[in-house]
Amino acid sequence: MTSLSDCLAEQKRLFTATHPKTVALAEAAKGVWRGGVPMHWMHDWASPVPLYAERAKDATLWDVDGHAYDDFCLGDTPSMFGHGREELQRAIAAQAGQGVGFMLPTRSSLEVGQLLKDRFGLPVWQCATTASDANRAVIRWARAITRRAKILFIDGAYHGMVDDAFVVLKDGQVVHKTGLIGQVADLTQHSVVVPFNDLAALEAALRTGEIAAVMLEPVMTNCGMILPIEGYHERLRTLCDETGTLLVYDETHTLSSGFGGYVREHGLRADVLTVGKAIAGGVPAAVWGVTAEVAARMDAAQAAIGPGSSGIGTTLSGNALAIAGMKAMLSEVMTPDAYAWMQAGAESLVAKLRAVIAQHQVPWSVVHVGARAELVFAAPEPQNAAEMRRALDPHLLEALHLYLINRGVLIAPFHNMMLISPKTPPEAIDRLVAAVEGFITEYTRF
Repeated sequence: MTSLSDCLAEQKRLFTATHPKTVALAEAAKGVWRGGVPMHWMHDWASPVPLYAERAKDATLWDVDGHAYDDFCLGDTPSMFGHGREELQRAIAAQAGQGVGFMLPTRSSLEVGQLLKDRFGLPVWQCATTASDANRAVIRWARAITRRAKILFIDGAYHGMVDDAFVVLKDGQVVHKTGLIGQVADLTQHSVVVPFNDLAALEAALRTGEIAAVMLEPVMTNCGMILPIEGYHERLRTLCDETGTLLVYDETHTLSSGFGGYVREHGLRADVLTVGKAIAGGVPAAVWGVTAEVAARMDAAQAAIGPGSSGIGTTLSGNALAIAGMKAMLSEVMTPDAYAWMQAGAESLVAKLRAVIAQHQVPWSVVHVGARAELVFAAPEPQNAAEMRRALDPHLLEALHLYLINRGVLIAPFHNMMLISPKTPPEAIDRLVAAVEGFITEYTRF
């Protein structure tokens, strides 16, 4: 092979030759699904057509062609604690036999509320169906209780299907994300964007007194992983306190950081916390929690406006099946022992990847927090989204990902995120490292 394009072409030929059932199903699906897939982002995998999953157990996934894969994507976090967990299966089966949705609380909902309070340290909680729903609700409440219209987001962030967050920085200006469909309102009028780790820009925006809330991930994970600089979160907290701005942490991905999420593990203080994806083991569910002070302000805002439809929430939110899933996950699966295994595995993965990078002298790095690691095509690692975008070479990403798929390894398709589950064996980590090293060996020949 003489180039990256040659490598990619060879990997595509290999995939097509070894996945005849997958290719046939993908062709048939064009007649029933828009673009041939149930959700458009299923096309974001590097393979010529998406893999068709047959089943998954623990940290292994099998496709319809019978290939087994070491799964480090884990559904991009919903299955972070492993596929096919018996604890979750028992809970869901038991609840399904008794009804899945009543539009009423259950005895288990009280237990789940207490589990959330104990784990994350916030006293008052509400349910949503997805993290997107939770973030939308929080934004509406933030505006209601502060009587301010603007929300501050971090450049490169992703908070689900939240209209307000579909903005980025381009040449220093806030603009709509490229390709935004059906947008009729100008989001730039009420959404403010600053770079991650830029405390001067953050302070300038907050000092205007116009910001209702800052919504961010404590560690950026959706444009490649970007760690906060020393003192970043402490200064953010101080600025929010001084300007009367709510501080909202989206822990949907950083739940992998430790037993209490990144915020609790690092001693941060949130006004509001949102969590989705893995909180019910992949059963559609999310939660958001608030401090007692925020809860009181919510009550006051609702009392002032009077009874009626708040426009927040859906019929399926907080249903009995979701509550049963959360109870099983919080009490039986997401344990300190599980996190200890995950973090030890991630540390092993990171050390081995860094050793391979050093041995082959490629200008890459590995970023790491808790059970989550990211291979970055830059060294040193980027500190904001603008730097990360320059490092995310789409052709190199595609070639690496397809090379790994053809060797029985799955990582998150959007960049190079890798998750360790409590069911991930050391042998799987070694196979991932060996596959990455194999790709680097070929890549450095070009």
